[in-house]
Formats: sequence, C-alpha cells, structure tokens
Amino acid sequence: MAQKLNLSNLKPAAARKDRKRIGRGLGSGKGRYAGRGIKGQKARSGSNKMRPGFEGGQNPIYMRLGKKRGQYSKDAMPIGPHRTYAQAVNVRDLERFDGAVGPDDLKQAGLIRSTRVDVKILGSGDLTKALTVSAHLFSKSAREKIESAGGSITWLRGEPKPKPKKERKKKPAEQPEAEAETVEPEESESDTAVESDAEEEAAPVSDTEGGEEEQA
Repeated sequence: MAQKLNLSNLKPAAARKDRKRIGRGLGSGKGRYAGRGIKGQKARSGSNKMRPGFEGGQNPIYMRLGKKRGQYSKDAMPIGPHRTYAQAVNVRDLERFDGAVGPDDLKQAGLIRSTRVDVKILGSGDLTKALTVSAHLFSKSAREKIESAGGSITWLRGEPKPKPKKERKKKPAEQPEAEAETVEPEESESDTAVESDAEEEAAPVSDTEGGEEEQA
C-alpha cells in the first residue's frame, strides 16, 4: 500500500548525486593536483578563460591556413560578418493586416523577432488590400504591388538615393586602314643631269670673286 506523502518521506523523483569536490585530500579521488596534472599553463588559475583556438602563443591554425576570397570576407558588403542586415517580410504576409502596418505590428504577428533591426519588404506573393506599410527598405517589386493594390509606403529612414553608375571607358574605335600612298615616278638620270646644269648657269657670281680678279 502506497505511503501517504508527508515531509518525513519526501524525496526527489530521480536519485541525486553530489558533485565530486576536487582538492579535498588523496582519499577523495581528486586530491593533490585536483585533476589538472603537474604544472603547465592549464594547471594555473584562470586557464579556463583562454579563448578558443589559443595555442600557447604559437601561430594558431586559423592563421596558418590560407585565406580564400569570397562573399564572406571582412570587406564584403553586405553579406560579410558585422555588416548591415535587414529582416525580410514578404508581401503575401501583409494580407492578414488592415490599415497601417509597421514594425510593431509585424513583431506582434511573429513575422520579425526584433524592432531594433531594419525591416525590408520583399515582393514574393500577392496583395489585394490597400495598406499603408512602414518599413526601412522596400524592394522594387514590393513597392509596385503595394501601390497597385491602392496602398502606400513610408520609408522610416528616408528613401535611399540611387547609387551613381560608374561609366566605363569606351575603347577608341579602330581607325580604317590608311589609303595606299601614291607612288611618284622615279626621275631618270637624264632629267637630273639637265636640272644640275640649269642650276649652275643660274647661280650668281659673288662680289668677292669679282674683286679678286680685278686686283689680279
């Protein structure tokens, strides 16, 4: 026959076992070195505060391995760690609301976790109600669907300015091949001889030559 429950027979449903107290003598099973071995850094107090990956001061393995480029590098935006992040809510999830919809309403409905993180409305699904949606970011398709249903949007941090596109330098057009140069006919030896004789006859006699001849 089961005993009546009272303070004298009260005990936990599962058996309890006290933790092993270290450093309480050799007879305790965890005395002397208390399970830490002899000397060494891990035998000292505060050794449990070493960060993961610490290798006693030598170059750790995560620094010895090669690094690969990709979207998860530290300079990647916005996918990289510690970068901008937004909670996504699709247009089809707004069908349950009436009137104005904001981050507080989305949190109460369980669509987002926190109101401290930006909210972005995406255009997946259909919307048949005219809603006034307030969010930090809107995709192009989401904006079109909300406005086509008769609603409006409100940018909580102002509408972002479009980024200017970088103009690519156009390569210079290839110039057409130069026209074939006209080849002048070569002068014959007789023509050159006639020209040289004519030049000698036309050359004037200098004054100094004439003066020298008179003195002679």
